[in-house]
Amino acid sequence: MRFLSVLLALLSVCCSISVARAGSVIDRVKTHGVVRCGSVERPGLASVVGKELWAGLNVDVCHAIAAAVLGSPDRIEYHVYETPKQFDAVRNQEDDVYFLTGSEIDEQKLAGKVVPGPTVFVESHTVMVPSNSAAHNVGDLAGNTICFMIGSSTERSINDYFDALHKNWLRMPYSEDGEMNDAYNVHRCNAIAGEMTTLAATRLNVGVNRLSSRFLPEPISAFPVVVATGTNDAQWSAIVAWTVDTLISAERPETHWYAGGAGAMPVEAPELGLDKGWQRRVLAAVGNYGDIFERHLGKGSQLKLDRGLNANQFSVGLLLSPFLE
Repeated sequence: MRFLSVLLALLSVCCSISVARAGSVIDRVKTHGVVRCGSVERPGLASVVGKELWAGLNVDVCHAIAAAVLGSPDRIEYHVYETPKQFDAVRNQEDDVYFLTGSEIDEQKLAGKVVPGPTVFVESHTVMVPSNSAAHNVGDLAGNTICFMIGSSTERSINDYFDALHKNWLRMPYSEDGEMNDAYNVHRCNAIAGEMTTLAATRLNVGVNRLSSRFLPEPISAFPVVVATGTNDAQWSAIVAWTVDTLISAERPETHWYAGGAGAMPVEAPELGLDKGWQRRVLAAVGNYGDIFERHLGKGSQLKLDRGLNANQFSVGLLLSPFLE
């Protein structure tokens, strides 16, 4: 009986170890041979460019993680969450990496399901006007009509903005993106408000009037898109966070006083399951954060956005990651 008890205890320990290892995300990723990432669709961050082919800044971060863990940036699957049901991939931790905003985490009740990691993009609510508009700042639109999506966070932001200025504005709410964009293109409203990336894509559709548009300089609010992981694996959360930090810190230029590029924040951590050359492999695959931004959102892309708040801290932006002081 004593021998049987010991045997059962050993079997229990072995089963526990097996279950623990089965729950390891890096083991799962290596077994399946892909990193599975997901987010909502946003122009420049994650948008379709072909049949089931996604591209954007978020997607390239996913490529970077695959390069770090699997040795190849191509070994990814990207999923887009368009309905509350599709967020079950986050709730059930079916995907490996998630790109989320605070509102998405709150609305989908995900706070207990994810570990928020570094910021990958600072999105903003912005106002766009025709290029020949007399408005130079958002406050100049007092008394003017502004199109927006009803019930959106943009509506709350623009209300708060004009309340702070103690000025009035004329509301033009819409429930359909296409209808709102058409109204703006035919001058039914003097300006249009929304997420900066969405408006940048809208600007490309000049409509029948060939309308040229520009952004007003100040955002009416700004909020981060963060990379997140499930709550069940600290090792995987560290791998994902260090990969994003590598992309951001590698943009720092090398000087006589500071290391730059891959050496700005060397991470040699075999206990994470990463080999010694993983950071250089990541940067060779996708470039640093500035390269990725330029490719999908900046002057080298169709959207042609300025870095703005998404500049590195050394260029007076908001992005900052650990580096060798």
